Amino acid sequence: MTLPFTSVFGDLEPRQTVTYLVVLAGAVLSTGFVVAPVAFHRVLFRRRQRPWIVEAANVCARLGLVCFALTSCGVLFFVFDVVLGLWPASIAFAAAFAFFLLLWGVVPWWGDHHAERGDPPQQ
Repeated sequence: MTLPFTSVFGDLEPRQTVTYLVVLAGAVLSTGFVVAPVAFHRVLFRRRQRPWIVEAANVCARLGLVCFALTSCGVLFFVFDVVLGLWPASIAFAAAFAFFLLLWGVVPWWGDHHAERGDPPQQ
């Protein structure tokens, strides 16, 4: 967050400056989505809004995870871009994106798919 206040910020390429700002905005969005259910609960506590709170919390958590994954990939892209250049940064972004997609998308889908088929859990 302190990068704009350093002397090297002016040396960044326009792409790197935009990436920095997008990543910073992504961090704010991620935080907002992940913390929103806490605010929902505090405001609506004991007002018989439980179904709405649960559904809204689920949507916010999913959006927060997507924003967090993209922000993390963006941070990796930014650092690799500054240190090594565009192509290594693109590869790092793609690898991190594939990691999150596999871990947070494919693995739960695979587990759910096997649960629907009635396969016994493996130890």
